[in-house]
Amino acid sequence: MKRVLAVVIALAFAPLAGAQLYKYVDKDGKTVYTDQPPPNVETKVVNVPKSPPPAAAPAKDAPAANKTALAKDKDAEKGREQVREQQKKQEEAAEKQRLAEQRCTQARTALQQYTAGGRIARYTEKGERIYLSDEEIAAGRDKARREVEEACKTS
Repeated sequence: MKRVLAVVIALAFAPLAGAQLYKYVDKDGKTVYTDQPPPNVETKVVNVPKSPPPAAAPAKDAPAANKTALAKDKDAEKGREQVREQQKKQEEAAEKQRLAEQRCTQARTALQQYTAGGRIARYTEKGERIYLSDEEIAAGRDKARREVEEACKTS
């Protein structure tokens, strides 16, 4: 009995499904959809498909719609593993960037020491202080400048 009633109701509303649908904005700014266009209002006709579009056939290698719980769990674990790998790559990239910035800062500090002027000293293996000559300072300045160019080229 219920099935017959459902079929009768569906058949009664079938002609309405193919009717025109109009869309307009009322005076309060609300969008209204109706089957009767109001007078003196600009309306747009909305195309409503008469039947639902056919479902696409599943590809041969597409996973079945009814996956088992084990298969769903494996898929979820794959997703979690991909997220972990992505996070690891991001952390490695951040650490690489931090080390590059640190190297750049050290190179700039060394260059600043050579260009500031004054006497520069170094220590021997015995702990004796030896002052660098002007030629050694100039060579160190050139070397520090090349290191800054190399270490800071992305900054």
